[in-house]
Amino acid sequence: MSKWLLRSMTELSSRKWISRITGRFAQSPASRPFIPRFARMYGIAVQEAEKQLHEYSTLNEFFTRRLKPGSRPVDADSDAVVSPVDALITGCGPIRQGTILNVKGQDYTIEELLNRSPRTENYKNGYFIVLYLSPTDYHRIHTPVTGTVVEREHVPGKVYPVNEFGLRHMRRVLSRNERLITYMRHAGAETAIVKVGALNVSSIKYVLPLRDKMQKGDDLAYFEFGSTVVLLTEDDSFVPRSDLVVGLKVRMGEKLGTLVEG
Repeated sequence: MSKWLLRSMTELSSRKWISRITGRFAQSPASRPFIPRFARMYGIAVQEAEKQLHEYSTLNEFFTRRLKPGSRPVDADSDAVVSPVDALITGCGPIRQGTILNVKGQDYTIEELLNRSPRTENYKNGYFIVLYLSPTDYHRIHTPVTGTVVEREHVPGKVYPVNEFGLRHMRRVLSRNERLITYMRHAGAETAIVKVGALNVSSIKYVLPLRDKMQKGDDLAYFEFGSTVVLLTEDDSFVPRSDLVVGLKVRMGEKLGTLVEG
């Protein structure tokens, strides 16, 4: 099948109504028998889940599961920026004059990604990390730093796939898809946590009640099915760990790098 045809099919399937239908099924009791099959298909580590498989009433409840306490230790270094998710790094590096370079062969502007926010200026020469969550992964999103939430923004958009095909062959998926953006102010700087929706994701939801003061590793939000988080740090505020490269698999709470005092 040609890339053109695949791309065209993806364009047609990126409508929110298709995701809503998928989401409704995953949230219905009819989806419950699919939970064990889904867990086997994707090799999910069910022993880490907070509850036994039979205790989940819907596929969505299982997919957005919490883990047993202690399953994801959070790096204790006060200067550490930790991974907000279990994920594969599909892009990382310095932001060059407001541009994220070469994420699967495509460039993105910070202005587009942040929906032309006035805060864009602070990130034009910062650092970016793209974290892709597959269906196998734990799908809750945690805070990467200790600090204060200073702004939350919902950006409506498409629901294109954010897997290898989507990132490589669809035009600038990360800045066209639906996004939920959280800005956190911490010691010396600010970090943007950009949660990007994807194909068959019915929604991205914040954990309630909303809190402004948050500790590193706190429960922030969750995806309903696979997606991506783009982590942005302000100019001159972050030094990545030495082995942070595309293709690295990381777990929530694992150190990604170090904050630099402004």
